[in-house]
Amino acid sequence: MEDIHEIFRLYAIATNYQKERYNMHWPVFDYKMVEDEIAENHQWKLIIEGEIACIWATTFTDPLIWEERNIDPSVYIHRIATNENYRGKNFVLNIVEWAKKYAVTNDKKFVRLDTTGMNEKLIAHYTKCGFTFLELRNLQNTKGLPAHYHNADVSLFELRV
Repeated sequence: MEDIHEIFRLYAIATNYQKERYNMHWPVFDYKMVEDEIAENHQWKLIIEGEIACIWATTFTDPLIWEERNIDPSVYIHRIATNENYRGKNFVLNIVEWAKKYAVTNDKKFVRLDTTGMNEKLIAHYTKCGFTFLELRNLQNTKGLPAHYHNADVSLFELRV
């Protein structure tokens, strides 16, 4: 909980970066949602020399985005945000290695993530990091999801463990 202000600072930095480069960007996330993720041990951080270099969130279920595929035992990664002092360090590779071990420890068969829209650079980046691009999907039910998912298509990625 002592990191929550830094988490929101990193979200703001990531959102500003998205606004500069893409037509889709994150909204301001719900404070209570992040508090709950922290309390449930679903918020993660990578620390370098005492500084938070990168954050991300996980869940074991994601039915609104993954719909029928949600039945597969998976770790879902959300909201990767990097401290501007560490941008370009390719932390997704570190997160992938961590997530594969985390998935095995929790009897999961896949590591999955998504991104809104058809962001070709991000698709290329995630595939270079070992993910398979599955499809661009129009979400049917976005009630309960953060605002950037409303009226948006999502690119789905998975990595078999």
